Amino acid sequence: MKEGFRQAMAWLHTWVGLVFGWLLFAIFLTGTLAYFNDETTHWMQPEIPSRPLNAEASLTLAQNYLQQHAAGASRWLIDLPDARDPGLTVRWQQSPGKPGERGRFESKTLDAQTGSEVQGRESMGGEFFYRFHFQLQMPYPWGRWLATIAAMVMFVALITGIITHKKIFKDFFTFRPRKGQRSWLDGHNAVGVLVLPFHLMITYSSLVIFMSMVMPASILASYGSDVNKFYDEVFPASNTPERANIAQALAPMAPLLAKASEQWSGGHTARLSVNNPGDANATVVLSRAGDGVVHDFGRAVTFNGVSGQMLGSTPNQPMAMAVGGAFYGLHMGHFAGPVLRWLYFICGLAGTAMIGTGLVIWLGKRQLKHAKSGVMPFELRLVEVLNIASMAGLVTAIAVFFLANRLLPTGLAGRADWEVNAFFIAWGLSVVHALLRPGRKAWVEQLACGALLFTAVPVINALTTPWNLAATLTQGDWTLAGFDLTCLATGVFLAWAAWKMQRAAGTVSVKNPRREKARAITLEQGAN
Repeated sequence: MKEGFRQAMAWLHTWVGLVFGWLLFAIFLTGTLAYFNDETTHWMQPEIPSRPLNAEASLTLAQNYLQQHAAGASRWLIDLPDARDPGLTVRWQQSPGKPGERGRFESKTLDAQTGSEVQGRESMGGEFFYRFHFQLQMPYPWGRWLATIAAMVMFVALITGIITHKKIFKDFFTFRPRKGQRSWLDGHNAVGVLVLPFHLMITYSSLVIFMSMVMPASILASYGSDVNKFYDEVFPASNTPERANIAQALAPMAPLLAKASEQWSGGHTARLSVNNPGDANATVVLSRAGDGVVHDFGRAVTFNGVSGQMLGSTPNQPMAMAVGGAFYGLHMGHFAGPVLRWLYFICGLAGTAMIGTGLVIWLGKRQLKHAKSGVMPFELRLVEVLNIASMAGLVTAIAVFFLANRLLPTGLAGRADWEVNAFFIAWGLSVVHALLRPGRKAWVEQLACGALLFTAVPVINALTTPWNLAATLTQGDWTLAGFDLTCLATGVFLAWAAWKMQRAAGTVSVKNPRREKARAITLEQGAN
């Protein structure tokens, strides 16, 4: 009975991993890249200079700019720079023309040291990977639903994988190189066990984040069709007073940063919202940066904009929200410093590799059974094409996305959309290429193409911008320099993978099909 249950779990692990494997590979890889969301955006908008942090001075510059350029606005928003995002962003909402209308927003990015306007090139930056990770470039809410279903499947695959591999920890210390499918299985087990706690945390926390979407029964039972009432109670909005229509100068806002920090026991401000600036009823709302392990949703302090007197602060979140905030904080990793963020990145790559090796193992075991005839069934050929395009093709498309940022004209209309279009065009072409070329040759050629394109990223960057690798290393801008170096390292790794795949092609061609079939049977028995 126990063995029958284990076999059932092995079957479930195999098939859910295959059906959703390609989607999960893309979700994991883009989610891993999203851990360096701000750094990627900085590289893709290098015109925004990185400056030493001084929140008070930056806020004073933003206030002076808005008083000069948006004195009649109904609302100001100021996003302060931090160690990862160098831009000082100011936005203001124009006063509505008619009652009931909402004024449109204007936005500018300022130099955090001088207060002068900075025109960064139009780009989605690292936000593209973050959004794709859970929305899949699909309309709301379908992309989120599909990504959440994939997360559920991933959680099932992890649990069934643990049950299936009864010698999982012993297998972790076993790796047999140059053994074909056995090496792939050893690698799959090793990366799966090495970061298993991370896999479980990242998968389960993604389900918690979208719990209200996928399991709304308790909300519907309590609030009926008025779901907005639930969100209004959970995330109460601060009351915005009506304009008094009495002109009154706004007090300096820089001193408010220290007062808010005291309320948060050392936390710092990420955003300020000024309602009714220049009016006697002006208020300033300081929102806390969500950089703690427990993400504190909507924590803010409100001050009188004229006198600077504190009017109120949001209460501590209840225990249920604190638990949810802990899962959110662990999933997003905003609290992580550079070293821990790199550890998150490496664990994410390990999860991506685990999914990829699983797809390769599934196909390889079945290809060996048809090695003697030399004819591959249509369904296996389809899986092979999807494997190549979803892995090597996706990596190549990411390199094209970065190159498009440097090669597209900076004044091009809809430039950010064309960067995304270049990504999907390259990804689509990888599918066509995989269809037209034999499997192993397609692997080698797409990996080699990815290696060439990633290596070209710092070269094209040096030819098209003054922020070349030598300059950024000299200036100590490790964000820009680190991005170029990471692209070079990725190019070298992909070149090595293409070379290994090419060498393996020669080795496979001289092997005895009967021996390969016997090895496939042995491998399948060992996996089960």
